[in-house]
Formats: sequence, structure tokens, C-alpha cells
Amino acid sequence: MTEITAALVKQLRERTGAGMMDCKKALTETQAHFEAAIDWLRAKGLAAAAKKAGRTTAEGLVAVSLSPDRKTGAVLEINSETDFVARNEAFCAYVKAVSALAQNSQGDIRRLGEMPYGNGRTVAEELANLVAVIGENLSLRRVATLSAKGCVASYTHAAQVLDMGKIGVLIGLTSDLPSEKLATLGKQIAMHIAANAPHAVSIENLDPSAVERERAVLMEQTRSSGKPEDIVAKMVEGRLRKFYEEVVLLEQPFVMDNDRKVKQVVAEAEKELGGRITVSSFVRFALGEGIEKRTADFAAEVAAQLRT
Repeated sequence: MTEITAALVKQLRERTGAGMMDCKKALTETQAHFEAAIDWLRAKGLAAAAKKAGRTTAEGLVAVSLSPDRKTGAVLEINSETDFVARNEAFCAYVKAVSALAQNSQGDIRRLGEMPYGNGRTVAEELANLVAVIGENLSLRRVATLSAKGCVASYTHAAQVLDMGKIGVLIGLTSDLPSEKLATLGKQIAMHIAANAPHAVSIENLDPSAVERERAVLMEQTRSSGKPEDIVAKMVEGRLRKFYEEVVLLEQPFVMDNDRKVKQVVAEAEKELGGRITVSSFVRFALGEGIEKRTADFAAEVAAQLRT
């Protein structure tokens, strides 16, 4: 009998997409005969993940979780092929469980996939098992963690269930004030971030190359007016301020009151709560952003199915 090594189990997993424990069991049941182990997994419906691995996953859920003391948080995106599966009870339960584990992932999706799920499988192995059960490709896409001295607050937009929806936001507030005093402000700014998608907390945090690129474009546009260079320079700086209001969190008009900028809202909260408050960082995940969704040609799909 061929020895069941870790390398052999890994090879079978890569070939079939089944979980590590299922692959080991398949090799045990078939006396380590590789092809027979593949057939064993197929017969059990556990190799289904491999067949579905090429399908586009742009639906799913974004989930957030916070530690009890609100000093740390995690945001996670797990994708499915269809919105229908994103409402599946088993899928939602999996996302919720993994979201809680994500706080210890250090923002590393591979590390998260290797963490114990709690039933003898890893997070990634349980996902492969869920693929076999649900019959649709699923993927662990990305995770981020955030910590702050004062408070980490969160917001989930278009939530289907608590803390799981289409957009997830974490925001860190640095302050000596207790987290319970900062929670409301944090939630409001997190809602603003969900709606306005800023690129950076402050002007100083913006990528300098992005600023210079914008300045160069504005300079070229303004020079076409034929005005003197000193006037052009002033006009460009004025338009840059408008650019900052579009992409910088603290410079944006507050979503709940456009007459105030976010930095003014923070300043007013400092006076009301009696302590310094700094927006230190934020993370915003929007479901499926950056994924190229396949456009369905239903006529072609039907024709292809008729040919098979």
C-alpha cells in the first residue's frame, strides 16, 4: 500500500478541490490509490468544487465583526456566483462564523483559510465542503483588520442579516475617551464612508503621485484658457481643493449634513464629548468591486447545452 503522505493529500486536494480531511479519508478508503480516491470523492459529491472553480464569483456577502471592547475589527468578503446563494441559510451561517475568526487573521486571507473552522476542517476546507453542498462556486476573496486606541466602529450597507451586506466599513478613532462614547460618532462616519467612498483620511494621506497626476491634468486644462501662468496656478490650486473634497474623508461634506465637512463634525464631537478625537484609518469593502462580471449570453448557453 502506498504511504498516505501530506504531499499526496495536497495533490489530491489540488486535483479535486475537496477538503484536506476528505482527501485523506478518500486515500485511506482506497488504499492510497490516487485515481480511485478521485472517484471516491466524486461519488460522495466532494469533488464538485473542482468542476465549479472556474465560474465567476461576484455576488456574496461582505461581513464585519468587532471585538467586545471595540478596539479591533475585521471586514471580510466571501463571494458566490449568484445573489440567491448569498441568501442561503448555510452560506450566511458560514460567513458569520468566518467573520468572527477573521479578527485573528492579521488581514491575511491565506492565514484565514488555514484557521480551524471548529469541526475538524479548516476555513478553506469547510468552504470546499459548502461548494459541494450548495452546488455553486464560492470563494474567500479578501479580509482586512483594523485596530485603534479609542474605538473601532463599523457599518454594513444593504444588510441582509446583521453585520452582513453589500458594503462593509470599519473606521478607527484614536482617543483617550471610552469606546462607548465614541461609538455613535464612529458609526455615523462609517455610514458616510459607505456612501462617499473616500480614498484617504486626510490630504496628507493621499498618494502623492495621484495628487501630482491630478494637478498635471488640471494644469493642462486651465492653460487652454489662455490666462497668464500665475493665474493658471491659482486656478489649479482652487480646483485641487475641489478634488480633495471629492476623495479625502475629512474634507468631504458630511453625508448627514452637507453644510459641514467631516472634519467639522469631528471637531464638534470633541467639544461635546470633552476629548481629542482623531480619525486614524478606515477600510471599505464593496461587494464584487474589481471583479469582471461575465455577461450572460443566454441563447449561446442554451445552444451549448443542446450540443452536450
